[in-house]
Amino acid sequence: MEAILKAEHLTKTFRLSKKQQKLEKNKEKTKVAVNDLSFEAYKGEIFGLLGPNGAGKTTTLRMLATLIHPDSGDVLIDGLSVVKNPGEVRGKIGFLTSELKLEQQFTPNYLFDFFSDLYGVQQQERNKWKEKMFERFGIGKYAEVKVSNLSTGMKQKLSLVISLVHNPDIIIFDEPTNGLDVITAKVVTDFLLELKEEGKTIIVSTHIFSLIEKICDRVGIIINGQMVVCDTLQELTKEKNLEERFFDIYMEVAGDPDEK
Repeated sequence: MEAILKAEHLTKTFRLSKKQQKLEKNKEKTKVAVNDLSFEAYKGEIFGLLGPNGAGKTTTLRMLATLIHPDSGDVLIDGLSVVKNPGEVRGKIGFLTSELKLEQQFTPNYLFDFFSDLYGVQQQERNKWKEKMFERFGIGKYAEVKVSNLSTGMKQKLSLVISLVHNPDIIIFDEPTNGLDVITAKVVTDFLLELKEEGKTIIVSTHIFSLIEKICDRVGIIINGQMVVCDTLQELTKEKNLEERFFDIYMEVAGDPDEK
């Protein structure tokens, strides 16, 4: 099976301020957030990046999405390099992060049209896709309501819809259900499974075991910026559930946190 996304030896280091050094109890002036990380994702699958907070998941996804450049390594998305061809890559992917902030004074209608124009989506195609997505997520009756007057759940659903205005084949979600109520979380996870059935490739990062078990085909476990295990969910959980398996791997790689 040919990979539609290939991450090859990604490495990213950040400088730490004195405040960050103190918070992280780290005397070093730099931190390696991602360290020689490689993995592949295939067409029509959901690939999960699993790891504790600070493991390097978000940094990895931001490199995949061309928001930050790797210090070394590269990612090929449908044959295009995120280092050499970032503009073309952005046209092929959708990226959703909890850091996406919608302008409060605009309406869902305006924002959908605005971002569709940025991606060069034709009006007829845009209107058809908007109608489908607004209906799917219950946004239609709030289409002319300012974002500032929407509920938290509706804002999150709108953020998801905005990230997919161009109906991309490769979708990258950072903590897609983090902070969502149970109803909205189910709407999102069901939608991800629908996208998979349509043949789209989805990369999700999370620290929630149940989400991985519900939607993912393969899993990469990241600890301290390194990919320590990458396998099918079925293989990872053939002897123990995912949470127990993860804890065993974490203890083997990082050691007992209570002893540090």
